[in-house]
Amino acid sequence: MKTKLAGGAVLGLATVLVLSSCGSGGGAQESGDGQVTLKMVAADYGDGPGKPNSGETFWKGVVDEFEAANPTIKVDVQVINWNDIDKQVATMIQNGQVPDILQTGDYSGFVKDGLLHKVDEVLSPNVSGDMLQKFAEFGKVDGTQYGIPFVSSARALFYNKDLFDKAGVKEPPKTWDDLKAAAGKLKEAGVTQPFGLPLGQEEAQAESFLWMLGNGGGYTDASGKWTIDSPQNVETFTYMKGLVEAGLTTPNPGTKDRKTVWEDFGAGKVGMVNGGPMSIPIFDAAGLENYGVVPIPGKTGPLDTTLGVMDWIMAFNKNGHAAEIKKFFDFFYTGNAAQKISETYKLLPVTNGGIEKLSGDEKLKPFLDALPNASFYPFQDPKWAVVNPAIKQTIGGAVKDDPAKVLGELQKTAEAAG
Repeated sequence: MKTKLAGGAVLGLATVLVLSSCGSGGGAQESGDGQVTLKMVAADYGDGPGKPNSGETFWKGVVDEFEAANPTIKVDVQVINWNDIDKQVATMIQNGQVPDILQTGDYSGFVKDGLLHKVDEVLSPNVSGDMLQKFAEFGKVDGTQYGIPFVSSARALFYNKDLFDKAGVKEPPKTWDDLKAAAGKLKEAGVTQPFGLPLGQEEAQAESFLWMLGNGGGYTDASGKWTIDSPQNVETFTYMKGLVEAGLTTPNPGTKDRKTVWEDFGAGKVGMVNGGPMSIPIFDAAGLENYGVVPIPGKTGPLDTTLGVMDWIMAFNKNGHAAEIKKFFDFFYTGNAAQKISETYKLLPVTNGGIEKLSGDEKLKPFLDALPNASFYPFQDPKWAVVNPAIKQTIGGAVKDDPAKVLGELQKTAEAAG
């Protein structure tokens, strides 16, 4: 995803696109005939203006359908590039031009200022009840939900079936031992990157977390205590270091970003790689067709969880149009719009109904199956804002230097963070 979901990696042109002609004022406007215009600001998941999958094109289709069914409500959508949306929205609010609806990567900063509607004011109970509850829980502050999950993502293992056949690997790995054995055969068959291991700054925190989960570890424990240098995590990175030293991974993983490794997988240079639905367009563009998707191998068996990430949609309370916003939100989640965004951008639904609609897609099935039991970064801990950048910058060194030392330094960073 081109967002908090994707680690902010794939970015379009910096621009603002106005879909409907409502003027450049603040939030919802009401005309003399009782018609309400809602102002919405949304992040662009596409490749920028003029592209077939641009956010402009997507939202125009959604809004046209909604307005046809609700002639007294107009929706003015402004689509902004992920690089610029947070800054531009902050400026809008400072200038009193508060939108009615915002779709972006985070909601929490607006709650403390009292700017948002509670979710139960703008979303019908049947829609709230269909949300994946693990995701919806993260929309709460002090027990009250303000953020509505918009789209999600998950991770699984991709493997190149042609390279597996060439190397005589009969089936995808389920355990770390399987993975090492398969990687060894791939290397013997001439595959330069048996396992794609991106631990560069783009999204090292995600790759690391997936490996930690495979050994019962993580960045924190169930109580929220930081456990970056736990024995499980040290063991995990010691194993990974062994793969690197044996030449079974991407060379110099700490310098490699995921997009580069995904492009290498698409080019047939990589045997296995962890990825998400957003990887699929990259593989398709490269012409790679014969690949499989399975749960990520853990130390003793495949993960029954995955990295879950989500973006948010929220409603501002300044303009007093909760009823109209509720109609739009209910339309989005119960109609075809949520499914269209999944199909267009290979993002995943956040409702049980959405998962059911996509359940026939074999490439998405491993992700969909894992979503309800997803695991998450400790992003609700304020320290994550300090720890996450530190992980991106240094954790790649744990497969080159002493894992215990590198993870220990990150643990100190977490404990010292304010």
